[in-house]
Amino acid sequence: MGQQEKVATSLAGTVSEEISASLTAVDAELARRYPGDPGTRQPVHTVYVPGDVFAPGTLRSWGDQALAALDEHAPDAASFAAVLGIPEELAGPVHDRVRAKLEREPVEDLRIDFEDGYGPRPDAEEDGAAARAARLVSEAYANGTAAPYMGIRMKCMEAGVRDRGIRTTDVFLTGLMEAGGLPEGLVLTLPKVTYPEQVTAFVRLLEAFEKAHGLDAGRLGFEIQIETSQSILAADGTAAVARMIDAAQGRATGLHYGTFDYSACVGVSAAYQASDHPAADHAKAVMQVAAAGTGVRVSDGSTNVLPVGPTDRVHEAWRLHYGLTRRALACAYYQGWDMHPGHLPTRYAAVYAFYREGLEPAAARLAAYVAKAGGDVMDEPATAKALSGYLLRGIDCGALDTAEVARLTGLTRADLDAFASPRRGDLTVTAP
Repeated sequence: MGQQEKVATSLAGTVSEEISASLTAVDAELARRYPGDPGTRQPVHTVYVPGDVFAPGTLRSWGDQALAALDEHAPDAASFAAVLGIPEELAGPVHDRVRAKLEREPVEDLRIDFEDGYGPRPDAEEDGAAARAARLVSEAYANGTAAPYMGIRMKCMEAGVRDRGIRTTDVFLTGLMEAGGLPEGLVLTLPKVTYPEQVTAFVRLLEAFEKAHGLDAGRLGFEIQIETSQSILAADGTAAVARMIDAAQGRATGLHYGTFDYSACVGVSAAYQASDHPAADHAKAVMQVAAAGTGVRVSDGSTNVLPVGPTDRVHEAWRLHYGLTRRALACAYYQGWDMHPGHLPTRYAAVYAFYREGLEPAAARLAAYVAKAGGDVMDEPATAKALSGYLLRGIDCGALDTAEVARLTGLTRADLDAFASPRRGDLTVTAP
């Protein structure tokens, strides 16, 4: 031990106390607005099915159609990898996991659509379809055939369709309550939001429903769909999407980018409307910054190029979808939309390749951080949080196995959760 240094201070203890007192309101505001990621599973995609098309066998049908497309257009690991440019060492693991996923859980998040995919219908017809959707969703959760997340997209809060959207929401939620209650995986999507006041209005609707049924306040959350330029930049020059998150009063769970409505809104011609257009990148970057730290997750949009027809056309559409999905993952958009069963093979191939190719480097960096070991990179707590989140996302979607992650990192699932969503105080790491 060396010579003990003399420690001297100049400020009275009351200075620190006064500063802390002056920041009490800010501390509370930070905790309210920026609680961090909720630590729950985020689906890798959302599948949209029109309200009149959804049936008891829809999820299984999508999986079967996706498997049939693989069998027809890329019947083995080598051919599938060749189409997409997957490295040889990942070809087998990715192909096998994609097929297993399509057999076990082809859809992670399903939205029964009563908006653009459904269109205007007679009120009695939409009432019946909404009630039927509630019954089928309840039955799916009861018999174990549900996707992890399921719900509806209602019509928006604009004047022309507002009453219809409110009624469809009421019919659907009431049907769920009468069938036994709201499922844990319930998701609602509010489309074409332009003003924060529309979010406030939807919150009032959900508050009224909760009160009518004696539900806990805040039980019902929802996604906000960003499809208009006004939701990104308001008339006063502010980022309206940030105010929309605030207007949701803690109920917002996601921001979903609407590729084609937004592109059309800002004047992009039809041939160039895509999720990698500069206009799309700008909108999603604003969404990403507005949502950061709030616990609200960002989802990319979709492609309208469907993998149908002869094999060469299917391969072309697959390569496009795979590339867009990989690009989104690199940009930290971990969710997107899929509009056709043929998109499922490339959705999961892109996601699984993304996580499997980064498994060993991420695990090694996290293990070194825990061990405080040296290396080529000096990581900080924020990086450990990102590494843990990366591994957890891979586990949740089926790209990685808990056992292999534990073997490479020396950490349990609980340890990863703690790093990804740290609480106040010291972090205790246990052996797997």
